[in-house]
Amino acid sequence: MVDSGVPRLDQHPSWSRRVTGDGLRFDDFYACEYARIVVQINAYVGDLAEAQDAVQEAFCRAWSRWERISDYEDPAGWVRRVAWNLATSQWRRARRSMIFTRQLRTEPVEGPGPDRIVLAEALASLPRNHRRAVILHYLGDLSVAEIADECGVAEGTVKSWLHRARAALSARLIDRRFPS
Repeated sequence: MVDSGVPRLDQHPSWSRRVTGDGLRFDDFYACEYARIVVQINAYVGDLAEAQDAVQEAFCRAWSRWERISDYEDPAGWVRRVAWNLATSQWRRARRSMIFTRQLRTEPVEGPGPDRIVLAEALASLPRNHRRAVILHYLGDLSVAEIADECGVAEGTVKSWLHRARAALSARLIDRRFPS
């Protein structure tokens, strides 16, 4: 390995006590401490990916403040504390999410009955404008004038759509109920 003049952190047993004038470089610091801190945070959270995320975020925060942090007596302690806090925050968020999810559990409901399926199929068989008029009128509780305004057509057109849709639905639903 080529000697760059900057002492490697892993060669200093007391690296955590910054020696003035050593010129502690971030990349050396990262290379030496990343794995150690990940091991510690992984032991805390029990999930390697989550630990790596927390430690990476802590190192990113250290990078943006490196001029100040490099002067600390224990910069790795600062990174470890930030990673620990991030992991704790992630754990709290996950716990709150799990509690919230448990509270939102819904009771299972039965699937649609045969009548609902037949009605859905009958509606699907209508032309798009007729289907829209029926849905807006009967499910949306809109008047003929409101449907005409929303669709940008005359009221007579909406009345025609509704009449034709009702006739088609009636024929289709009667055929389904009383097959010949």
